[in-house]
Amino acid sequence: MDSYHEIKSLILEYALLVDKGDFQGIGNLFARGKIIGDGSIHVEGAEAVCAMFTATTRRYEDGTPCTHHVTTNISIEVSGNSAESRSYFTVFQGLEDFPLQVIITGQYFDTFVLHSDGWWFNSRQMEIAQVGDISRHLLIDL
Repeated sequence: MDSYHEIKSLILEYALLVDKGDFQGIGNLFARGKIIGDGSIHVEGAEAVCAMFTATTRRYEDGTPCTHHVTTNISIEVSGNSAESRSYFTVFQGLEDFPLQVIITGQYFDTFVLHSDGWWFNSRQMEIAQVGDISRHLLIDL
């Protein structure tokens, strides 16, 4: 697989893992990286990233957050052993007593580093653009 597709797979794997409620898997994606959010969020490494998702994201009986993350407008620029990417995210949520709706949108600004075992997230900065009703998704206020 070429660099572009390997990096795109990492970006899409993140969305899949969030929707599956696999916070350890998300942490593993950032074993060599960090997540930077609006304001006070800055977590680095697998354990810290997993702990952040566990502490901030509501999971339901099936172990998932009952969300559907869609990542679009993916732009990837590779330069040697590093790469940068920008993309949009849209998060949908629907529950039996909560009609299907967009609950949050924003943009990811990612960097990647090529190691001997492939591409890895170096950093993900999340910028929130719009916030709907996230009361059924997050355990924190934004």
